[in-house]
Amino acid sequence: MTLVLGIESSCDETAAALVDGEGRIVAQRIASQDEAHAPYGGVVPEIAARAHAERLAPMIASVLADADTALTECDAIAATAGPGLIGGVMVGLVSAKALAMASDVPLIAINHLEGHALSPRLADRALEFPYALLLVSGGHCQILRVDGVGRYRRLATTIDDALGEAFDKTAKILGLSFPGGPAVERLAKGGDAQAVPLPRPMLKSREPHFSFAGLKSAVLRAHNSGQYEAADIAASFQRAAIDCLLDRLRVSFERMDAVPTLVVAGGVAANAAVRSALEGFAAERGMGFTAPPPALCTDNAAMIAWAGIERLALPDFTPSPLDLLARPRWPLDPEAEAVRGAGVKA
Repeated sequence: MTLVLGIESSCDETAAALVDGEGRIVAQRIASQDEAHAPYGGVVPEIAARAHAERLAPMIASVLADADTALTECDAIAATAGPGLIGGVMVGLVSAKALAMASDVPLIAINHLEGHALSPRLADRALEFPYALLLVSGGHCQILRVDGVGRYRRLATTIDDALGEAFDKTAKILGLSFPGGPAVERLAKGGDAQAVPLPRPMLKSREPHFSFAGLKSAVLRAHNSGQYEAADIAASFQRAAIDCLLDRLRVSFERMDAVPTLVVAGGVAANAAVRSALEGFAAERGMGFTAPPPALCTDNAAMIAWAGIERLALPDFTPSPLDLLARPRWPLDPEAEAVRGAGVKA
């Protein structure tokens, strides 16, 4: 049975996990940094990197102990090598290199976005390629066609802010707790989604791309006006965001060869209202719908280990070199056309 150790440290979760070839999470641990970053209303890269450096080694030891497994019994060590906050990525990747060298176990450098892209196959072992992927997180908002491991065609990306960032900024505007996404979702349950007239950026544009900067600005103006309840602003923002997602999917699907399944992954995929709307969208088109459980939507090492298992099974697999560098930016589809205004977020 294949067994891979996964390491994740791209943002503010320090995580390690052991996953086997059947998709069983043998052991895992995740340490959140929410309390450390809460006073700032967002992730502070220096604080995040220091926390990873302090926590990662004992966490890996604990995961191995939980599984009663030695590092030499693993078939590979998979670690996030980018994209992400470079300090944190370096901590995880350097740790993985040292362990791989010391134990003579192959290293597999994983694109964090590929971890999200393949995580639905960890949760649903019946999910087959190809599928359409909506990847929505704090740093990325993309629509891709997934034809296999390492075979990604990007159809849409954000030209400014990602949806997860828009959720976090909305929470900060409304004075909610950090992390912002879950806080906005909780508040929105008690609000009227029709109460606040908010824009739907890019709605009905023939370009498939996303934009959320204008929506954030509209939330700020609504809040500063003093005319609306916070719950109504949260609910209206969430509804506007969902409308944007559905409209952009419609346009993207016009450019994509038919696929049987719509998949959503990334931190925003943990939002119940988003998942419900996407499930309805898929049902209208006679498509299957898959979303990982919320614990596999947010950053975790199980998805990194699973991506390592998927890569290990490729006929042309070769281990990653130990001189591989961490990457703050790493597109899933490097051949995708440059997008007007998208800059590094493409």
